[in-house]
Amino acid sequence: MGKEKEKKVSKKDAQLILRLNKEQRDAFVDTCRELDTSAAREIRRFIKKFLKEHQAEE
Repeated sequence: MGKEKEKKVSKKDAQLILRLNKEQRDAFVDTCRELDTSAAREIRRFIKKFLKEHQAEE
């Protein structure tokens, strides 16, 4: 009938599991929501920035 939508290929194929207290987690998720972003997106952004800063030192 029409073109089939191409499946989006995800480069994300690993997980990082961490533990933190509920209050911090809830505050972080709520703040991300208020800023119209996701917790996962912000954590990925932090990791990329952290690696970029520290790889430049090597």
